[in-house]
Amino acid sequence: MTKRKNHSPDFKAKVALEAIREEMSMAELSKKYGVHPTRIGTWKRAAIENMAAAFPRRGSAPEQVSIADVDKLHSKIGQLVVERDFLADASQQLFGTRGKKW
Repeated sequence: MTKRKNHSPDFKAKVALEAIREEMSMAELSKKYGVHPTRIGTWKRAAIENMAAAFPRRGSAPEQVSIADVDKLHSKIGQLVVERDFLADASQQLFGTRGKKW
């Protein structure tokens, strides 16, 4: 039994690009790279379908979140959890209810 081949994304892109150019047939590409023609067709189809992602609209680029912002939000969440727990305990001691309205 042979081990499965794991091809890098760069290799897949290179083979798919050659398939898109159609300078060689699928059989020739298969022989050249040692990959089944069906696999090359799958990579070609995936490349064509995802090609639009390389050209985002102006102003629609996703905003990158910095690590400092994430840390700040995590600390705020922690603070709010502590405050909520404190108020829930105080409510229980004062009114004998936890999470219920008076």
